[in-house]
Amino acid sequence: MAVTACQGLGFVVSLIGIAGVIAATCMDQWSTQDLYNNPVTAVFNYQGLWRSCVRESSGFTECRGYFTLLGLPAMLQAVRALMVVGIVLGAIGLLVSIFALKCIRIGNMEDSAKANMTLTSGIMFIISGICAIAGVSVFANMLVTNFWMSTANMYTGMGGMVQTVQTRYTFGSALFVGWVAGGLTLIGGVMMCIACRGLAPEETNYKTVSYHASGHNVAYKPGGFKASTGFGSNTKNKKIYGGGARTEDEVQSHPSKYDYV
Repeated sequence: MAVTACQGLGFVVSLIGIAGVIAATCMDQWSTQDLYNNPVTAVFNYQGLWRSCVRESSGFTECRGYFTLLGLPAMLQAVRALMVVGIVLGAIGLLVSIFALKCIRIGNMEDSAKANMTLTSGIMFIISGICAIAGVSVFANMLVTNFWMSTANMYTGMGGMVQTVQTRYTFGSALFVGWVAGGLTLIGGVMMCIACRGLAPEETNYKTVSYHASGHNVAYKPGGFKASTGFGSNTKNKKIYGGGARTEDEVQSHPSKYDYV
C-alpha cells in the first residue's frame, strides 16, 4: 500500500511540475521592467523567451515575436533549448509512468517490468526538473549581469553627477514559476525512483529438499503370481531369488552369483 501511494503521489507531483514547466516556458514575464528611479511610467515593458511586449497605461498591450534565430543572444537560445528538452523528457516520462502505475493492469505485465518502467520515468523526471531549474537559473544570471551593467552605465555622464535614463529589467513571475515547477518535477522523479524499489520482486531463497518417490517392490513367480508389494504391513518385502523366497536383508548379507554379473 505504501509503495502504491508513493508511486501515485510521485506521478501527481511530477504531472503538476511538468504543467508548471510548460506554463513558465510559454509565459511572457521572464523579465519585467524595473520601475525604480524610472520617471517614465506610462509604458511598461516585459519580455519572454519567444516575444517582447509593451503595455501602456491605457491598458493596451502590444507584443512582438522574435522573428530571428541567429540574431538572438546565445544565452537566450540555450535557455530555450533547456526548457524544450525538459518538457519533452517530462512528457515521455509521464507517458511511461502511466503504464507503470501499479493500480493499472495491462495484460500480463509482471511487477519487474513495472519496476523498470517506474525507474525509467523517475530518471526522466529528474533530468527534466534539472533542465528546467538550470534554464531558469541561467536566465536569472543573465538578468542580474545586465541589471548591474545598466546601473553602472546610468552614472557615467558628467562624473556621475548626471543620471541617464536606461531601461533595466528584473525578475519576472515566469522565473519563480519555473523554479517551483522544476523543483516539483525533481521531487516527483525521486519519489518514483523510491517506489521502484518496492515494486521490484524480492529474490527468495528456497531450501532444496531431495525427494525420492517410493517404488513398488514387486516380485513375481514364474507363473505370474505376485508374491509381495511395498504397501500394507511393515513386514519385510520378499523377493524371489533362485527359486526361493528370501528377505532383502538376507540377500544383502548373502550375495548370490547374480550380484556379480
